[in-house]
Amino acid sequence: MNTTLQQFNVEKIRTDFPILQQEVHGKPLVYLDNAATSQTPTVVIEALQKYYREYNSNVHRGVHRLSHIATDAYEGAREKVRRFLNASSLQEIIFTKGTTDGINLLASSIGRGLIKPGDEIVISAMEHHSNIVPWQLMCEDRGARLRVIPINDDGEIIFEAYEDLLNERTKLVSIVHTSNSLGTVNPLRQIIDLAHNKNVPVLVDGAQAVPHTAVDLRALDCDFFVFSSHKVFGPTGVGVLYGKKEWLEKLPPYQGGGDMILNVTFAGTKFNELPYKFEAGTPNIADVIGLGVALDYVQQIGYDAISSWENELIQYALKRLQEIEGLRFIGNAKHRAGAISFVLENIHPHDIGTILDREGVAVRTGHHCTQPVMQCFKVPATTRASFAFYNTKEEIDLLIKALYKVIEMFS
Repeated sequence: MNTTLQQFNVEKIRTDFPILQQEVHGKPLVYLDNAATSQTPTVVIEALQKYYREYNSNVHRGVHRLSHIATDAYEGAREKVRRFLNASSLQEIIFTKGTTDGINLLASSIGRGLIKPGDEIVISAMEHHSNIVPWQLMCEDRGARLRVIPINDDGEIIFEAYEDLLNERTKLVSIVHTSNSLGTVNPLRQIIDLAHNKNVPVLVDGAQAVPHTAVDLRALDCDFFVFSSHKVFGPTGVGVLYGKKEWLEKLPPYQGGGDMILNVTFAGTKFNELPYKFEAGTPNIADVIGLGVALDYVQQIGYDAISSWENELIQYALKRLQEIEGLRFIGNAKHRAGAISFVLENIHPHDIGTILDREGVAVRTGHHCTQPVMQCFKVPATTRASFAFYNTKEEIDLLIKALYKVIEMFS
């Protein structure tokens, strides 16, 4: 065991998460649905309470003390996000409702600002619905075309096909960093470099990446990046859109209202500077502050420790799951993180999930908002176990024990 893992105390970390101490149906909770929503540490919960108890006020507008405190905390969270992503400027950090909202923002603004009939948007076959449907809607509206990079039987993109898709009509590549249903980690630098060689900007859906690995946007050099707070141990209803300043300045606002303006007359409106041009109305102040605290918490643990422990968990889970006769993995990428999806012969995933729940084991079953992935692998649904740094090998053993109980019931 390496030094990083020797210093990693998972049992101590678990005490930071009150929800993990409970029982479900009389059994200890085994929470393996982290790709859907991660759990929230006490420090984040306390930060939310502190805001509402002590300085609940609107930001940017008030001259009174509470507004100043709230504004400092809110903008302080923006600086935490900037450092977390290693972005160049605070003007490049836009708060949204989540990953889906960030992609919709870009689809709307890029569509109105840059897309003409015949232009093309490139995505991959492993995308979440939130990185498919907004582009479909925009393409229908603008007369553009959506192109799809195919994936192989291991759940990896086919690079030759990707390169062939890039041409003078390509206006954007929008690609997932880590697949929520396959666990595939895409080789982003190769993907981005190929696009940039054709002067094509790249959006990265980082929702499933940020809980598991450090992201350095200056090293990555993508043009846009989105993620959600609730995937990275923060509150729900908050997310981040990063965009290079030169791109954000070109794009029109997504929504109109307060705070995104400098001056309004009935003759016309002058919009605010970045990032406020894209933040109309009263923001989700408390939860933005909570996101900042969550990022502090993750960085205190450290991504070296998180990645090492989670990799050990995934390898252990893969080994134990392989022992089960009739179990087939959906996705076998060489580079993977976070999630393992599988099917059990002749047993529907919804039945598996229901029985596992009675054993206290929370997994996700269904198409995971990636129906095209299910179509690629010719399955209606899968069972997905997804991990966080607070999970243990003992919990994986309980998952395996519960799966054998499923098999026994259906044999």
